[in-house]
Amino acid sequence: MNSKGNLHNPNFGKPDIKVKVNQDNTLMKFLLENVKGKNRDNFKTLLNNGQVSVNGEIVTWYNQPVLSGQEVKISWEKQLRKIYAGVRIIFEDQYVIVIEKDTGVLSISTEKEKYQTAYSILSQHVKEQNPSNKIFVVHRLDRETSGIMIFAKSEDIQAKLQENWNDTIIERTYVAVVEKPVEKDSDIITSYLRESKALIVYSSQNPEHGQQAVTHYRVIKKNAKYSLLAVNLETGRKNQIRVHMQDIKHPVVGDKKYGSIVNPINRLGLHAQVLAFTHPITKEQMRFETSVPSIFLKLF
Repeated sequence: MNSKGNLHNPNFGKPDIKVKVNQDNTLMKFLLENVKGKNRDNFKTLLNNGQVSVNGEIVTWYNQPVLSGQEVKISWEKQLRKIYAGVRIIFEDQYVIVIEKDTGVLSISTEKEKYQTAYSILSQHVKEQNPSNKIFVVHRLDRETSGIMIFAKSEDIQAKLQENWNDTIIERTYVAVVEKPVEKDSDIITSYLRESKALIVYSSQNPEHGQQAVTHYRVIKKNAKYSLLAVNLETGRKNQIRVHMQDIKHPVVGDKKYGSIVNPINRLGLHAQVLAFTHPITKEQMRFETSVPSIFLKLF
């Protein structure tokens, strides 16, 4: 593409760099050792722009393992990442995909909606790279909840993440807008949750009436009508935050199902802001964070 921007690119017109890997390594270390004239920051920029690929697959994570016999290619032209409605890909390697999901988007398909889901969008995305590629669900977010999710690119990686979930997940932080000013600046909520046949989750203090759920919260800001909370999950039960906020008489705004009587932002006031985990293969500690939705902040 002979655009004006490319004409000001000192690398425009230069042939792609292709280098064979002769021993197992990490991508950044391999690039520093084998591509002269570029430093770590240069390579991070190239990775962020989708200009580095391993065996034909674009890689964005600098500590991606590279194996003997693979080919690493650097293209001097930016590879624009495809935009999907309702889903933004934050990170992708050959093992996992991390996304930010919009409110209103289902995590997986239902009888009523099979196509505009995070799962179906990502399935199509990986099949465009290779028709035999598949995507595997690791965890879910409620349709009304926005924020960060992780999907696996193989059944083996799915199993590694799910079977070691409590050890793998370093941090899961949500931000929640709840009704009324919360008195305690921080607290821990513990109860036992069970789901009814009507798909409503009930909370009990009786250990025989469900699975234990533990939620930590901290007040970020509050006013006469609402509170903005940082919420950390010690356990990951269905609707856990929503039910626990109802338990303390501060339901999440817009959550009619669990006791809210106001809907000031025309959506559920819940967003999965931070996901930190140990990579199932590289063992790298990875942390992804998104901004607090601006519509939440307008209430304060």
